[in-house]
Amino acid sequence: MNKDFNYQELLKKLSEIEKKIGYDFTCLLLFYKAYSDKWEQEFEETKENLLKRNWEKAEAIKEAASEYYHTFNFPQEYLWENIRKEPQKILEKFSKAMKKLAEMNPIHQDIFTRFDFFKFSTKEREKNLVDSVEILSNFSFKNVSMEIIGDAYEWVLKNYAPEKPKEGKLYTSRDVIKLMVTILNPEIQKSIYDPAAGYGGMLLCVYDFAYSNYGKENAKKIMLYGQEKDHIIFALGKLNLLIHDIGNSSFEEGDSLIFPRFKEGNSFKRFDYVISNPPWNQSGYGEDTLKKGEYCKERFQYGFSQKTDKSKKGDWIWIQHMLALAKEKVAVVIDTGVLSRGDSEKLIRQKIVEADLIEAIILIAEKIVSKKSAPAVIIIFNRIKPNDRRGKILLINASKEFVPGKTQNTLSAENIRKIVDAYRKFKDIEKFAKVITKEEAKEADYNLSPSRFVSVNEEEEYRSMADILNELRGLEGERSRINEKVYRILEGLLE
Repeated sequence: MNKDFNYQELLKKLSEIEKKIGYDFTCLLLFYKAYSDKWEQEFEETKENLLKRNWEKAEAIKEAASEYYHTFNFPQEYLWENIRKEPQKILEKFSKAMKKLAEMNPIHQDIFTRFDFFKFSTKEREKNLVDSVEILSNFSFKNVSMEIIGDAYEWVLKNYAPEKPKEGKLYTSRDVIKLMVTILNPEIQKSIYDPAAGYGGMLLCVYDFAYSNYGKENAKKIMLYGQEKDHIIFALGKLNLLIHDIGNSSFEEGDSLIFPRFKEGNSFKRFDYVISNPPWNQSGYGEDTLKKGEYCKERFQYGFSQKTDKSKKGDWIWIQHMLALAKEKVAVVIDTGVLSRGDSEKLIRQKIVEADLIEAIILIAEKIVSKKSAPAVIIIFNRIKPNDRRGKILLINASKEFVPGKTQNTLSAENIRKIVDAYRKFKDIEKFAKVITKEEAKEADYNLSPSRFVSVNEEEEYRSMADILNELRGLEGERSRINEKVYRILEGLLE
C-alpha cells in the first residue's frame, strides 16, 4: 500500500469533483487516473527487471511498453500526466484518448464511446474539468489496490447517482443485494443474469459472495451476465466490473424486454439464476409494444398489461422475462404493489401462483433499497422447489428488521442472518414468518402481502371493564392522596 495514500481525503476530493463535472465523469476520471498510474507502475517495474537482465535501455523501454506486460492497454501519449501538462488542449486530448482506448481495448470499446468530453466546451465547464484533473493529480494510485479504488468508485455511485426508479436509475443498497445473493446461494461454475443491471451492483455482489465463500479462483468460475438500457449507466456499470478486476462477466447494452442480447442457438440464453432490481411501476410495455420484441410468446406466457387497466405497470412483465430465462431460482426486489394490485396484474399473479413458482416473499422497510424508496418486497421464485415446499409460499414480514439512519436505513448482518435463517427453515415464526398454501393464497384473492398474514405489531392486552374501572378508582384515590399532601405543604408555607 502507498503510505502517502489517504482514502478519506480521496473521498472528500471526489465529492468536490462531482460538484464540478457530475458523477458520471467523476467515475470516469477516477478510472482513467487509476489505470494510467497502474500502467506506469507496470512499465517501470518491467523496465527495471529487463535492465537487471542486461537489456539495452532503449530495448527495455520499448519492450516494457508492449501489452504483454500490462493488465490494460493504455496509450502512452494520453497517460494522465501527458494530458495534464497541456490544459488548453484538455478536451481534444481526452476525446482522442477515448477513441484510442476503444481501439486498443476492443472488448471494452462500448464503454469509451459513450463519453463525450465536448460537453465541457464552454469556458466555465472546461475550467471545471481542468480543475478536476488538478485535484485528482494530487493522488498517486501506484501501489494502491484496485479493490480500494473500486470502493471509492462505488462510493461516488452510492452518494451521487440519480434516483429515478421508474427509469431504472437507482443505486441499489448493497445490504439488500447481499440479502438476495445469500438467499440464492449461487454455486460455482453456474451462471447468473441481471436484465436491468444498472451499475453492476448485483453482479459485483455475486462475485464478492463467491470470493468470500469459495476463494478468488473459484469466484472466477461463476459466469456473470448483465444487460442495461441506459447508455451512460451501462458504461459506468461495465467500468465498475472492470475496476474491480472482474473478468468473468458479459455486459451488454439494450432493452432486455424487447431485445434480450444473450442468445443460444435459435432462442434466448437461459441462466441458472436471475437476480435484479428492475424499474418499478414502469409504463410503456403494453401488449402491442412487447409483441414487436424477440421471443415474445416464450417469455410472456402468463399475460400482458391490458389497455383497460387502471394502472399499466411493467413489474410483472419484468418478472415474467426473468422467469423465462431462469433454470433454477429468481430473486427480484420490487414495489409492494405487485402483490395486491388488480386487473391484469392479478391475473398474471394468479397464474404464477397456480404454477407453483413463488417460493418466498419478504417485506422490507422503507428507505432500505435506496434513500427514497418506499417499503419493498423481495420475491424468490424457484423452478426446482424441494418436495416439502411444493404448493406452499413462505411470507416473511421483515419490516421491523433494519438499522435507522439519517438519510437511509440499513440492514445489519444480524438482520440479514435472521431473514436468511427464516427462509432456510421455511416454517411459521410468530410475528415474523408464515407458510401458506396455494389454497390459502386463493382464499385471499391472490393478495400475497406478507403484512396481511403476519402482524409484527404488539397485540394489545385484553382487559375486562371491571379491571379498567378498578384501576381508575385506584388512580383516583392516589390522586386524592397526592393533592392532600400538596395542600398541607402549601399551608405550611403560609404560616
